[in-house]
Formats: sequence, C-alpha cells, structure tokens
Amino acid sequence: MTPTTRQLALATLDRQLLLERQRLDVADAVRRVCALQAQTPASPYVALWNRVDGFVPEDLDAAFAERRIVKATLMRITLHAVHAEDYDAFRAAMLSTLRASRLYDRRFTATGLTPADADTLLTELADLLEHPRTGAEVESHLKERFGEHAHRLWWALRTYAQVHHVPTTGPWSFKLPNTYRAAPPPDGAAPQEADDGVRQLLLAYLRAFGPASAQDFARFTLLTRPVISQALQQLSDQVVRLQGPGRAALFDLAGATLPAEDTPAPPRLLPMWDSTLLSHAVPGRFMPLEYRPLVVRRNGDVLPCLLVDGEVAGVWRATDGGLELTTFRTVGKAAWSGLTEEAERLSAFLADRDPAVYGRYGHWWDKGFSAVRDQGTTVRVTR
Repeated sequence: MTPTTRQLALATLDRQLLLERQRLDVADAVRRVCALQAQTPASPYVALWNRVDGFVPEDLDAAFAERRIVKATLMRITLHAVHAEDYDAFRAAMLSTLRASRLYDRRFTATGLTPADADTLLTELADLLEHPRTGAEVESHLKERFGEHAHRLWWALRTYAQVHHVPTTGPWSFKLPNTYRAAPPPDGAAPQEADDGVRQLLLAYLRAFGPASAQDFARFTLLTRPVISQALQQLSDQVVRLQGPGRAALFDLAGATLPAEDTPAPPRLLPMWDSTLLSHAVPGRFMPLEYRPLVVRRNGDVLPCLLVDGEVAGVWRATDGGLELTTFRTVGKAAWSGLTEEAERLSAFLADRDPAVYGRYGHWWDKGFSAVRDQGTTVRVTR
C-alpha cells in the first residue's frame, strides 16, 4: 500500500492524539507523543489540553514536581518535556550533537578552553547540582577558576550535561531565571549507549509521527544521515519501508496502520512550537508552503496555529477577555463553528492560569499579516 499525502497527515494527527482526545495519564500521554516542545513554559500545557480528554493542568504540575516528566535540552538542541524513563535514551542519542553544538561554537572556543576542559567538569557539576541552583549560582561557582569565561562555559555545559530544569512556581511550573539540577543516575544500569539511544528515539519518533522519512527524522532531531541510516539498518526487523507519494522512502513500525483517506480531522488550536509542525522536513506535513513565512517567523518563532481539516489555516493569540483567531484563507461556517467552540474552551482553560499567554510574542501580530488578511478572517472569541 502506498499512503497518500492526506493519509500521512492523518496518521500523524492520529498518533499525536489530535484526531480525538484520549483519556490518559499525563506522563503516558507525553510518552505516546514522544516529546513536547517546551521552549516556552505554557506550551506543554496547551499541547496536552489539545490531546488529553479532561486535561487537568495540576496533573502536569505534579508530574513535573515528581519528576515523572522532565524538561531538558534534547532534540534540535532545544527544550523538550519527555517521560522520565525516556530521558536517558533520548539524551544518549543526542549527546554528540548537543556537545558539538556548543564545544565547537566560537562562543566557547573564544574562551581558549578545550572540550576536555569542559568534560572534566561534568562530575563536579553533577555534585554541585545535587540540589537545585540557578544559572547565576553555577556561574558564580565557576568564576572562581575561570573568571570571565564562566558564563560561556556554563552556556556549553548546561546544554550537554545531564541537567534537568527544575519546576518553580506557576502559572506553568517554570519561570525565569531558570533553576537546574542534575538528572538522577539510571536505576542500577550502565550509561546508555549512543547507538541504542538513537534506536529507541527513532522507534518513539515513528510511533508518534510516522510514517516518516530519514529526512523527517533528521529534521526532528538534527542527527546526521549516517547515524540515522545505521539505526534503520539495525531496526530492520521492527521497521518497514513504504513507498510514499514523494521521492523519499518512508519508514514505519511493523504492523502500524493508517487512517482512511476520508477520516475527518477536527479543528485544533495548537500552542507555539507544537511538535507536529517541527517533526517533518520543511515545510512540514500540515503546513502549506505559502503560509510558512507567516507562521515561522524570521527568528524561528513558530506561532500558535489553527488547524482546519488537518492543515494549518491561520494563527491565534490571547487578547483582553478572550482569543483572537486569524485565518489565512476563507474558512466555511462549519469550520468556524468548530474553531469557535475550541477557542471558547481554551479561553476558559487559560483564564485561571494565564489569560495573556504568549503575550511577549504579540509584536508578530502588531506587524500584521497584510499579505493574507484580504483572503482570510479575524474573529474575536470572548470569555
């Protein structure tokens, strides 16, 4: 069977719990979707609100506090929330990339320190971070020996060391300045090997985003093609190759199924940097190419998106007393009705926590979407 473009989109939406909300424990939900982009503290909460039936934000607060879900720098060298039991494998898969992204960057090399200098500090850093500390406290400790280089040294170490972000206070568990602590050692196990970590991450990725190509997995992780090719070869008994609608070969878990072409996709209001928009080769599985410059801004910010029938159709933002929805094209009455219902529920969800969520990114709307305003519609939904 050769999946169609729409079936590929539906398959990912299904695996991401975006075709139908599921009643799941929050940690189980995070594991089902592989990882949640956590670059801004609110996003894992809004992501799970879209995916978990009856989502209670206090459940995610507790999961972070109890370390059942952890927040750390992982795929694409950015912050993700992942199931605690997946962290070691995912970090092992990404370690070489994380380490190289910092230790061979001129911001670190300009210090005159070597990668070996940084590596020798990992055990000391783990001891220091046995208890939560802010970045300023860590820098103060390093400054005794490294002087003005302490800031850049910590910038490198916090990316590739076994470090978790520590939940502090509301409304979204994490706030600036960041607080850090050492990741707990694996329970009675040897350190995870990189190859095994890549295999585990690839299986989790396909379970959450597949079917997908090697290029898609590279986009999601920033791992290199040789590393990915080796993992696919080693998983030949668990992964099958499919012929997709394009030139690139697709891979999926053996026995995985695809939704029917006519499966409806309900409207959704995705958070900033939702993983579904960053999990496949550019422009992505749900993003019309012409909308990408509107949604993915010049500095890489990925705006909160509206999904209509499984495709990005516009953006949303919080405003005084509710939400503002802007589409990039004409949307039918039935779709608007569904979007409005979702917006009313999301607005009510945000009201008790952060009714001005993502407010610091309002400048993107202030600069406008003049190129598409005549083709779309803006609607304000009040609480």
